[in-house]
Amino acid sequence: MIRVVKGNPTPEELAAALAVVQARAAALASAPSGAPRVADGWSDPARVARAGMPRPGPGAWGRTYWPA
Repeated sequence: MIRVVKGNPTPEELAAALAVVQARAAALASAPSGAPRVADGWSDPARVARAGMPRPGPGAWGRTYWPA
């Protein structure tokens, strides 16, 4: 069940979102059960390690979200 909790999407926007969810579910269902899951880029811990952790100091809060 999909529920819209904020906003007022059009039927076309809902159809597009549902197509993405169904495609993702189909991709996960078709993967072999013993195959290791490949982490996507956002949840990969190495992504944070490549950029390095922000150093404390003036303006450090601005570097916590956008690594430079």
